[in-house]
Amino acid sequence: QVQLVESGGGVVQAGGSLRLSCSASGSTSSIVAMAWYRQVPGEQRELVAVVSSGGTTNYADSVKGRVTISRDAAKNIVYLQMNSLKPEDTAVYYCNVGLRGLVYRNVWGQGTQVTVSS
Repeated sequence: QVQLVESGGGVVQAGGSLRLSCSASGSTSSIVAMAWYRQVPGEQRELVAVVSSGGTTNYADSVKGRVTISRDAAKNIVYLQMNSLKPEDTAVYYCNVGLRGLVYRNVWGQGTQVTVSS
């Protein structure tokens, strides 16, 4: 019912910036939250930032002050603005949306690679 497409990943030098985008299509009226996760091969996927339907945001301690999550409700797009990037930020970044219904469920995007060189 809902499909996600991420974009904006790439290779940047330490201290640089990237803006990731996630476009949602389908039954977008059921979306109650949108989030960004990241994963390094061999490690668990971790939450980077989340924004609820009410606009409340939360960030991982490792990115606070450097990352901003925002959403365009009219266009069903969520953004992740990343500044002052560090090599430790290198990972595959995934968009995730929470959907309301009979049960709460999540949909994942395909992921976009972010590489930060030292």
